[in-house]
Amino acid sequence: MATFLYRLGKGAFRRRRLVALLWVALLFLAGFGAASASAPTSGSFSIPGTEAQKAFDLLEQRFPGAAADGATARVVIKAPAGQKVTDPAVKGKVEKLVGGLKSGSDQIASVDDPYQVNAVSQDGSTAYITAKYKVNAMELTDDTREALTDSGEGAQEGGLTVEIGGDALQVMPETGSGEIIGIMVAAVVLVVTFGSLVAAGLPLLTALIGVGIGISSITALANVLDLGTTTGTLAMMIGLAVGIDYALFIVSRYRAELAEGREKEEAAGRAVGTAGSAVVFAGLTVVIALVGLAVVNIPMLTKMGAAAAGTVVIAVFVALTLVPAMIGFAQKRVLPAGKKSRLFGGGKAKAEAEGAEPKPNGGTRWARFVLRRPVAVLLAGVIGLGAIALPVSQLEMGLPDEGSQPVSTTQRRAYDLLSEGFGPGFNGPLMLVVDGDKAAADKASEQVKALGLAAAVVPPVPNKEKDADTWIVTVVPKDRPSSVETENLVHKIRDVTGDEVLVTGATAMNIDFSQKMDDALLPYLALVVGLAFLLLMVVFRSVLVPLKAALGFLLSVVAALGAVVAVFQWGWLGGLFGVEQPGPIMSMMPIFMVGVVFGLAMDYEVFLVTRMREAYVHGERPGQAVVTGFQHGARVVTAAAVIMIAVFSGFIGSSEQMIKMIGFSLAIAVLFDAFIVRMAIVPAVLALLGHRAWWLPKWLDRILPNVDVEGEALRKHLADPAGEEDSDQDRRLVKA
Repeated sequence: MATFLYRLGKGAFRRRRLVALLWVALLFLAGFGAASASAPTSGSFSIPGTEAQKAFDLLEQRFPGAAADGATARVVIKAPAGQKVTDPAVKGKVEKLVGGLKSGSDQIASVDDPYQVNAVSQDGSTAYITAKYKVNAMELTDDTREALTDSGEGAQEGGLTVEIGGDALQVMPETGSGEIIGIMVAAVVLVVTFGSLVAAGLPLLTALIGVGIGISSITALANVLDLGTTTGTLAMMIGLAVGIDYALFIVSRYRAELAEGREKEEAAGRAVGTAGSAVVFAGLTVVIALVGLAVVNIPMLTKMGAAAAGTVVIAVFVALTLVPAMIGFAQKRVLPAGKKSRLFGGGKAKAEAEGAEPKPNGGTRWARFVLRRPVAVLLAGVIGLGAIALPVSQLEMGLPDEGSQPVSTTQRRAYDLLSEGFGPGFNGPLMLVVDGDKAAADKASEQVKALGLAAAVVPPVPNKEKDADTWIVTVVPKDRPSSVETENLVHKIRDVTGDEVLVTGATAMNIDFSQKMDDALLPYLALVVGLAFLLLMVVFRSVLVPLKAALGFLLSVVAALGAVVAVFQWGWLGGLFGVEQPGPIMSMMPIFMVGVVFGLAMDYEVFLVTRMREAYVHGERPGQAVVTGFQHGARVVTAAAVIMIAVFSGFIGSSEQMIKMIGFSLAIAVLFDAFIVRMAIVPAVLALLGHRAWWLPKWLDRILPNVDVEGEALRKHLADPAGEEDSDQDRRLVKA
């Protein structure tokens, strides 16, 4: 592989204009596709095999005009102080609001008059109107949403307090300027790391081109593949982070090859042949983790993982081809300003020129410190992460509801008004779908009432006036939708009712989603970690190094999950991260963190330990190989981790709780894994293992393919005159 990548890097360097033109053409082609593609006509969310989904499917068959999966708006009205919504003057304004909603859009399926369906609070201060739409939230037009908000504004002018909740107002999450800040931080880190504006600009430019192609492709295919609103956000988050990192390692290795006196083209080829091998395998681990999300069997999650994996694949190809091509344009301008400036190391360059022994860098000093005290460093890292992981024991999972929205939003204010006037359970009513006759529906209602856990049970509603075979029973919980009490109510209803009664609704769907994620966690973990273990065993030709990598990852991801619980569930430092309403952790977070963080964590493992493996294979002792790995890789790995943390942290400013939580969890996980696990625990373990770290049974060594990630075959190829002839022949063919 190293030899092939070496030739690929040299070819891209020589034919840089053609390579750059091809990538720019791909960017314009993807951009044209995104600009000309129609908006997504569906944003459906389904969970195959769950009771809630079976109920929705049954409703679509038996209640064809009810738009079971259609968007819903809940307009909450509160009368002025001293008045009631039943007062004639107020009632007239509310009925006018109902009429306006009915005529406001042809996408309306039904609008419930609060006075006819008894949607008035006992004290008469509050009422709510439920509007059902024929299509889901993603298919609502801008005119429909404007008509909804305008109707509320008109009523407010009449002295009423009107707030609107429901998924009808669901729009693309706003992330503000967070991503821009993250990119700016990445630029500063690159300038400090490289000491050259040209070298710093290369990873940013190539990463933006790769992400641009990936996001534009997702946008172009969103309608065809039914991609959700968060799919592009996840792909951008991961694609930008790994794109910068992969280019960073190639450029860094190119500069190292130049420093050893090699010609520019040769240095580019060797950089891609060595660091490029690490990029390929690091990218493979990320792709395995993301594509493995299909194991959960939730279409939305599968598509998110596949789209993000596609963006990572693009980032790998960009690093292997476009980066050496851009290096061909920059040539020696990627060298640090320190060759001319004391600020960036001019003093060091001068000392080297005078023959003085250069001072060891920070990575070298740190590695030597760890080698002197491996047990202390290992214990400090494990105990520290273990302490941070303690909140995981109190983990509560669910899906965020409108109660987690900022108080500045109308959805949150509607949620609070409904809770005050009717009780928190009215924000997430349960829907019982009874597949049977009137007697079966009445029996189900009585069984739920007998539990004594529901705030209200609405009489059954049939699907047709005569010979009805399906009934809907609405059950209002006593507590908020995301509470443990509401989850227990759903389970007890399912226990006491028969198979012909299906519990659904947004709240039940969230509960089933959480259960499905829990059930899939261990199989997914086994699949992803198992495949990555085999891949790392091929890369490092070792059993203990991949095992150490997997165990270290588990430690960092559990610690990161503990930090998420402390901030988003307990509310610690919640104000700092914009968490206005602590609550259950998003149920997809554990499995999502396992998938994404594992792939990213293996990046640093591959980049750092590959250099150690390379030094060990070339004759250095285990301890010295660790020092060599840190000498050449610590600074770059540190910069890569800081960049990734900055990119992920940029999404913490999102107005969407899901995006905010994902951004925080990935940023804190990279912080723990890069700086505690990879930079402290890994060298400590390798120091304690010594030669045993690189042990591989002979029978296994014969079975495993030799991918030559450390470039040994490449060195032999370059040292062989025949190899040089091959290179000359390749050069003549390319020029021809």
